[in-house]
Amino acid sequence: MKKKIQLTIAFFGIFFLMAFFSSAQCKIENKAFKEGEKLSYDLYYKYGIINAKAGVGSLSTTLTNVAGKSAYRIKLLANTSGIVGNMYTVNDTLTGYVDANMVPLLFTKEAFEGKDYSTDRQSYSYRNGEMKIRSIRHWKGKLRFDTIFTTNKCSYDYISVLAYARNLDYSNLKRGDNIPIQFVTGRKIVNMSIRYMGTESVKANDGKTYDSIKLSLMILDDAFADQQEAMNVALTNDLNRMPLIIEIGLKIGSMRVVLKNFSGIRHPIN
Repeated sequence: MKKKIQLTIAFFGIFFLMAFFSSAQCKIENKAFKEGEKLSYDLYYKYGIINAKAGVGSLSTTLTNVAGKSAYRIKLLANTSGIVGNMYTVNDTLTGYVDANMVPLLFTKEAFEGKDYSTDRQSYSYRNGEMKIRSIRHWKGKLRFDTIFTTNKCSYDYISVLAYARNLDYSNLKRGDNIPIQFVTGRKIVNMSIRYMGTESVKANDGKTYDSIKLSLMILDDAFADQQEAMNVALTNDLNRMPLIIEIGLKIGSMRVVLKNFSGIRHPIN
């Protein structure tokens, strides 16, 4: 009887440690950005012989509350204009909410693309070392899906993965090293690797050249044309880790986002 009790205690002890470890792994202290940061971008679209400026975008951070918990609200806006806008209109708003440890709380997306309109909502809850995600999508006003899934691994959306990547320590990584995570897309979770690609000088649209950290976000999902390098990102190689350039491979063409201006950053630019 005594042995049975000891085994039971040991089992629950191990379970608790595993749950704690799983939850702790997903936490990372935010040292890169603060409330009031605003980054402005130029958008470029490439498809075949077309390689033109497509519009403007912005990435802004404010403080808010989600279910009574203090959170960063990070909003990404992308709007096409000019020739590309006349050919194919894109007016997207992606909003992510993360806590002080970069743990995802909520993600929403409103997308006007061509003649289509869709909304996505992904809400996160945590219990016993597991993440529960409810993912809802409406397409042209009609419900496409409303599903719930769970995972015990760190999982992110379009916005929270960027916040997470901005706070990683790359100082001990070698070119080609991978940081495995999971990525939430629609009604499923796919595997993702943040691959460190070294450092490189990058010229932004503010006329300045920055030392940058190059990353390749490799997403295993059919929504992206090139599953080896679905997204390439260049971050400033300083404490701010500002996104300088984001390149996204799409089913039709690709989008390039280039920093134009910034304000409200947390640290001085080196």
